[in-house]
Amino acid sequence: MFRYIVDLPDGGKPTPKRKFRSTEPENYEVKVDKEELKQKLTPLQYSCTQEKGTERAFAGEYTDLKDDGNFYCVVCDNILFKSGDKFDSGSGWPSFSDMAGQGTVKSKEDYSHGMLRTEVVCAKCGAHLGHVFNDGPKTTGLRYCINSACLNFKGEAKPGL
Repeated sequence: MFRYIVDLPDGGKPTPKRKFRSTEPENYEVKVDKEELKQKLTPLQYSCTQEKGTERAFAGEYTDLKDDGNFYCVVCDNILFKSGDKFDSGSGWPSFSDMAGQGTVKSKEDYSHGMLRTEVVCAKCGAHLGHVFNDGPKTTGLRYCINSACLNFKGEAKPGL
C-alpha cells in the first residue's frame, strides 16, 4: 500500500489514526447550498468540488496555462494559488509549489483508493480541489495537484495593452 503524507506549512500534519471523513463538524466561512451549486457549476465542476471527483489527466483548461494572474475557487471565489507558483509537473493537472497565502487552503487525510494521501480543500468553503504531495520543487518541496475544474483564473492586466 502506498502512503503519501505531507507536512504542510500551516501545521496540518496527517495522522493514520483518523478516518477520511471526520465526524467533527466542518466550520467554513461560506456555507454552500448543494442545489444552488448544481445550477451554478458545470457537472464536472460539481463532481470535482462536491463529490471529490477528478478530471482526466491533460484535459483540464489550466494544465498548460502560463499567463500571469491568480487562481480562485470556482465555488466561493477565494484566492487559492498564484501563477508564479505554478509549474509543469508532467502529472497532467495544474501543479503549484505553494498556496497563495497562509490559510487559503486546508489539508485533510484521504484514505481512498487504497492509500493515504493529503486532500486539499478551499479554506473558505471546503470545496475539494485535489491533493498535495511532497515531490515538488526545492523551494517548498510540495506539489499541489489541482483540478482545473475547481479553479477560476483571473489574469493580470498588462500595461499598455
